[in-house]
Amino acid sequence: MTTDSLFEQLKHPNPHMRSRAMWELADNADETMISRLMANLGEEDVVYRRASVKTLGAIGIDTVSPLIESLLNSDNVTVRGSCAKALAQIAVNHPDTPFPPEGIAGLKTALNDANPVVNIAAAMALGEIGSPALEALKDTLETTDNVALAVAIVNALAAVGNDRAAEILATLTEGESVDNYVREMATSALSRLELVSTYKRPKSNQ
Repeated sequence: MTTDSLFEQLKHPNPHMRSRAMWELADNADETMISRLMANLGEEDVVYRRASVKTLGAIGIDTVSPLIESLLNSDNVTVRGSCAKALAQIAVNHPDTPFPPEGIAGLKTALNDANPVVNIAAAMALGEIGSPALEALKDTLETTDNVALAVAIVNALAAVGNDRAAEILATLTEGESVDNYVREMATSALSRLELVSTYKRPKSNQ
């Protein structure tokens, strides 16, 4: 199937057809194809735009640089939000590939984007990246006055779920200057993590 045909198939109403086209494009990606997918991130056709986001995520770290460039510099909020979501897809699809530091730094900057479509998507992406992104999440949590963003970061920390994430959440539950709602969300997230940890802990022999 030609590249043009595969791009057309990204618009297909059948998700299985879109997925097949996505992976075929990802397996044969080059700079021209990446540029073409990037151009779709502001598409009004939501199905086509989301399929392009997923395809960029499927391609992997070769798309990080152009995604960060548009995430930080595009005037179009839809494009910026799509970039953050594509970066999250890279982390999901390539969990064993170290996420480039420039990607984490770019997403940290995007946490300060004025639009919640972008800053909350950036928080979710950092949560998908996991341990390497924890300090970026923590730093923003300590400085932001944006309650909605703080809650998104709490949820991202809970998604990471390791000891360092739990430590950051525990600090929030004890902070006197922390917004009450954020503290409640952190307490709830920490309780869930402790339950999961207890459930996973092997039983000692009696």
